[in-house]
Amino acid sequence: MDKNPIQSKWYDPLVSRFLRLAASGWVPASWFRKPLPPESERAARTGALDIEIVSHCWQYAHFLAYQLSSLALYPPTKATVTMTVYYNGEDEKTRALLDFFSRQQVPGVTWNWRELPKQSLFRRAIGRNQAALNSCADWIWFTDCDLLFREGCLDGLADALQGRKDALVFPASERITTLLADDDPMFDFDLAQLRLVDIDDSRFVEQQRTRATGPLQIAHGDIARAAGYCDSLGYYQKPAEKWCKAHEDRAFRWLLGTPGIPVEVPGVYRIRHASKGRYTGSELSTRIRSGVRKATSEL
Repeated sequence: MDKNPIQSKWYDPLVSRFLRLAASGWVPASWFRKPLPPESERAARTGALDIEIVSHCWQYAHFLAYQLSSLALYPPTKATVTMTVYYNGEDEKTRALLDFFSRQQVPGVTWNWRELPKQSLFRRAIGRNQAALNSCADWIWFTDCDLLFREGCLDGLADALQGRKDALVFPASERITTLLADDDPMFDFDLAQLRLVDIDDSRFVEQQRTRATGPLQIAHGDIARAAGYCDSLGYYQKPAEKWCKAHEDRAFRWLLGTPGIPVEVPGVYRIRHASKGRYTGSELSTRIRSGVRKATSEL
């Protein structure tokens, strides 16, 4: 962690604000971008693709249960999938859930649990960067643990990616819930009765997407191995004392020079929630944050 915490009180917010402005287009990405392989040098894979999905979980086991269950209930047949989850063992519910899924044998799916110190887990770009630099996959899907890969999703993705060389793609649409409250029955989670779970499809509505947002960033493997995930931005590779908002999502697109290319992928579902259990703060702060999320969603 920081050797000079007093300096970080002013330095870190300043760097964070600069990078957010830079990623909005105020600064040329070429100042920070690592060399990327040109399209002519990227592999155009066909046939059964190798896809790695990279997710993070901290105190969100009740969401991760649906994500991992979706792979077990709707396994791929046209691709092999490595499901990588970054976690910390102090999160007992997530650890128990991962132990449960370690015992589930799913055709075409390999479970890959990666434990990080809490401070490294709290900066999501750190795990994503490790995965990007070390993955052997044809494509890497950076996502969040509230996203589900339901019927036809991964096979549809494999079809959509045949022979493509794009740096970054994303599903053209997803099905989402309204902002659900903490006491919603969907979030019932019992460590003593872990099982595969599925959602009520009727609670989800379709929404079109216009860019590769945080949970919908699917990068070409050659690009990921060359650029990492914001590997050239040291601030986003710096551990933190609490869970950080993922401003690096926009920085990743900025460094790649693209908002992503939409592709047709069925079966993409996302559970939306009013409160953010990963963040720390007072009850009043939590109420205000949840209220802002609800208001933004309604607008």
